[in-house]
Amino acid sequence: LSDLKATLVVAESATGGGLADRISSVPGSSAYFLGGFVTYTKRMKTDLLGVPEDLLKQFGAVSRETAEAMAIGARHRTAATWAISITGNAGPTTDGEEAPVGSMYIGLAGPRDTTVGHRVWPASDRARVRAFAAQMALDMLNKKLA
Repeated sequence: LSDLKATLVVAESATGGGLADRISSVPGSSAYFLGGFVTYTKRMKTDLLGVPEDLLKQFGAVSRETAEAMAIGARHRTAATWAISITGNAGPTTDGEEAPVGSMYIGLAGPRDTTVGHRVWPASDRARVRAFAAQMALDMLNKKLA
């Protein structure tokens, strides 16, 4: 990101800031990392990222559509080159969402397009599901930059 003079912002739900922590722990990350949003509730997704309430009602907070809207909203609100979003259900229980425990959606909005990845990990360990999602997000960005 530094070599490209690009910037990055994150919008996290299920990972609760874990992705931002991983990025900001790298020395020199302040050259490209603008910061992030931890939008754990639907209201925060709407208020801070501009995710439409109708979209949340139709698809749920844990969905491809929400991950995409979160990434686009974070990028739009900060003018970052890249935005990563994570929304999911880390478990061990569900809050009524239709997505199974262990299901994570990662959105990546960039200068040309927005992509969304999805993965369901075995829900045996909440911390691992969250760590795997953060790693998947970083891997997605790395592949786009390569």
